[in-house]
Amino acid sequence: MRIVFMGTPEFAVASLKAVANSGHEVVSVVTNIDEPQGRGLKVVAPPIKTMALSLGLPVIQVSSLRDPDFLDSLRRLVPDLIVVVAFRILPDEVFTIPKFGTFNLHASLLPLYRGAAPINWAIIKGEKETGVTTFILDEKVDTGKVIMQKRLLIGGDETAGELSGRLSVVGAEAVIETIELIRSGRVVLMDQDNARATKAPKIKREDCVIVWSKSASENHNMIRGFSPEPGAFTFLNGRILKIFGSRLTDGHEGLRDGEIVAEGGQLFVGCGDRGLEITELQMEGKRRLSAGEFVRGARLPRGTKLGA
Repeated sequence: MRIVFMGTPEFAVASLKAVANSGHEVVSVVTNIDEPQGRGLKVVAPPIKTMALSLGLPVIQVSSLRDPDFLDSLRRLVPDLIVVVAFRILPDEVFTIPKFGTFNLHASLLPLYRGAAPINWAIIKGEKETGVTTFILDEKVDTGKVIMQKRLLIGGDETAGELSGRLSVVGAEAVIETIELIRSGRVVLMDQDNARATKAPKIKREDCVIVWSKSASENHNMIRGFSPEPGAFTFLNGRILKIFGSRLTDGHEGLRDGEIVAEGGQLFVGCGDRGLEITELQMEGKRRLSAGEFVRGARLPRGTKLGA
């Protein structure tokens, strides 16, 4: 089959590699334009572009998906299928071009966690299981008919970054199996149950502020759900303190909300029901540290509290 692959971030790389090695013809890879990133605003290519070039695949970088020149170039490729993994919302002028339509890989068990950040929100909400879904694109975001799903258990201390890595591998398997189902005409489409739908909206800065009056479990889920990016944060002496790792432990019920205590190289913070151990953190303007490193270098007088 003649396939156009669309994607941008690291999550999509495993799927692109799998499609490129599947025996099908990848006639083009469509991705975002290079953009400035970081403090130095260095222009960086999307991970998918880097991988595509290393595989010798042609690349189209596009700003507007409705640009007439882009649409013409896509039609001239005469694709049988468009595969979308972690890309933008496609207008119908794009997803209706291929002979066999367009399918998307989504990092949740749809209709659960429709939206831009399904991996993060599944962890934040305390889910024990998640997975990936391939579905046919239609006009409403993440609502198309399901082709297949693969399930995956979420580890109790697993971060969004770690889970994303595992889901990308499972997702690549789902993409290849879905292409084969479409090629062989064996697809059985399933409607999504909209009554069960939940949302996974784009993450905003205010979502990442830790509220220490919440339970230790809620804050643990939040910390790992935003790790490594964008990072859950609080404040210490008026400065931003990002927290990237935590662990649920017994004890320290007597700590006030946000109160911190250092014991034997370990760091604990009071939550609504008990203490939460902090394992990795980063003070504003400093490098990331383990809790032990932080405790050795910080002045933490008794009664010190985190929070605004």
